[in-house]
Amino acid sequence: MTPRCPAAPAPASSRRQRSGRRSALRAALWATTLGAATLTLPLPGPLSAADVSVSVAGDEDLEGRMRAASLAVSAEDEGTTDAQELIAAAQADYRRLLAALYEDGYFSGAISIRIDGREASSMSVLDRDAQVNRIDISVTPGPRFSFGATSVAPLPEGVSPPEGFATGDPAGTVVMRQAAQAGRTAWAERGHAKAQITEQRITADHADRRVDAAFTIAPGPRLTFGPTLLSETARMSAVRPERIRAIAGLPEGEVYAPSEIDRAESRLRTAGAFASAVVTEAEEIGPNNTLPMTLEVEDAKPRRLGAGIEYATTDGLTLSGYWLHRNISGAADRLRFDAEVAGIGGETGGIDYALGATYTYPAFLSPDRSLIFGLDLAREDEPNYISTFAEASVGVDRYLTETLSANYELGFRISETEDANGTRDFTHLLLTGGLTWDNRDNSTNPTDGAYAEVTAMPFLGVSDTESGVLGTADLRGYRGFAEGRFVLAARLQMGVVAGPEIEEVPADWLFWSGGGDTVRGQGYQSLGVGSGNTATGGRGFAAVSTELRTRIGESWGAAAFVDYGYVSADPDFAGGEWQGGAGVGVRYFTSIGPIRADLAVPVTGSVDSVSVYVGIGQSF
Repeated sequence: MTPRCPAAPAPASSRRQRSGRRSALRAALWATTLGAATLTLPLPGPLSAADVSVSVAGDEDLEGRMRAASLAVSAEDEGTTDAQELIAAAQADYRRLLAALYEDGYFSGAISIRIDGREASSMSVLDRDAQVNRIDISVTPGPRFSFGATSVAPLPEGVSPPEGFATGDPAGTVVMRQAAQAGRTAWAERGHAKAQITEQRITADHADRRVDAAFTIAPGPRLTFGPTLLSETARMSAVRPERIRAIAGLPEGEVYAPSEIDRAESRLRTAGAFASAVVTEAEEIGPNNTLPMTLEVEDAKPRRLGAGIEYATTDGLTLSGYWLHRNISGAADRLRFDAEVAGIGGETGGIDYALGATYTYPAFLSPDRSLIFGLDLAREDEPNYISTFAEASVGVDRYLTETLSANYELGFRISETEDANGTRDFTHLLLTGGLTWDNRDNSTNPTDGAYAEVTAMPFLGVSDTESGVLGTADLRGYRGFAEGRFVLAARLQMGVVAGPEIEEVPADWLFWSGGGDTVRGQGYQSLGVGSGNTATGGRGFAAVSTELRTRIGESWGAAAFVDYGYVSADPDFAGGEWQGGAGVGVRYFTSIGPIRADLAVPVTGSVDSVSVYVGIGQSF
């Protein structure tokens, strides 16, 4: 008998022709049997995804990491039914699971992967008739190894290997990689950009359950930043080349440091004119031990339009929007207009209006400074006062670190206030300074980190207007626990007005408590100084909010919260009054942030009212 060999694959055009003929034949068969019979075609492979089990001898914690590393488990989660794909995934798992064992320091483990009782390594992924119903993964990790002799050398003076890479510590390939990379990074931070790991010696002693690991580093020459070049894409940018270089701010001629590259990329991204920004080091060292840099940027769309909406039963409906034009003069400068209408249909007195315009010029005098011009017009029709003002300002925002920034500005403000103390006009010169710290993992839905904003605004009265200082603080903290299923969030707000008496201060600078931004469940600006027609805002203010948030599935979440607010007539916080509110809420998570709905009641004073708050983003 002549052996039969698999046929060579037919040309694509022939396969398409035969496929077309088969499709026509199937259509004809269906047409002739329609209404007379049911045509049944065999379906290869299982009708449902294979069942995958993972068992790890003696270590439940390790089982989770094995499941995370397994392609077969991922295939089950994705509902894969193709037998050839399942066999390929199971065979790939030998190497993946072994690598996962090595990462945790198990260097003598055994892995068995059986498909319907057969070892996966003995099966062929080319078997078109194969069926896969069950995959059983069994892992015997064996003893965990410890480090014996360890070395990363040479290292710069004063630098030691990272913690965890020492004799007696639990061994693992993750720790080894981190130690080797830390040594290379230490040299790079001292200007040796081309430092390389040239040799590694890793020996496992199974009798003593010990791993010896040694890494050799070649530091290379100490380099300085060379010329800053532009990629072809960057040269096509609508931002002028000299402005791209000025914003990046790479210090040509100074000693190389990776942190300067990170900072240059951050400056370019935050400038607002670019959708992406990457700084690339040259492969070859330039003349006189310099290292040229190449900037790669892609322009963002020049214009952007945005809108927001928020609703509370007491505060009413708030509508806001903005229009932004990026790079209006080729300098990566931007112009933004903002508008807001608040208090629609609420119990907050009347409707508030605000208009604002801001012009920002990045890299002003240095890469880390932005020049900002502002103009604001507003009318606030509140339950206890009406305030109208216009303010013009010029200031500088300064980037200090990745998490810390500062701002200072000079302003001129004219305003009119009508409240329990009558109608008064004010004219002020303003000098404002502030610091902002932000290391939250997400600005709209933080689960870890902190945010702090502190401002001080000395104001100088003009034309019989009193002088003084207005200070505010907004501190927020977030902590996730239970593997990220819960987040505890807390907020502290404080404010003082020192100097003039209450009647000598514009009403919109005084402090109130109650409403969605201070104490949910209490009426909007329901707590001030005095009561009834004589009520005014206070010169001392504090508010504390705590919120427990949890995630329910991919799209939904819930929250429970308690808020308290305090207002005093004097800035020393003496003789004031507290109010509180509490409630629960639901969250629906979207790509632009969570949509929240909170239901709150008072916990001080009258408790017969219920308030509802709806908005985009967490409450703080």
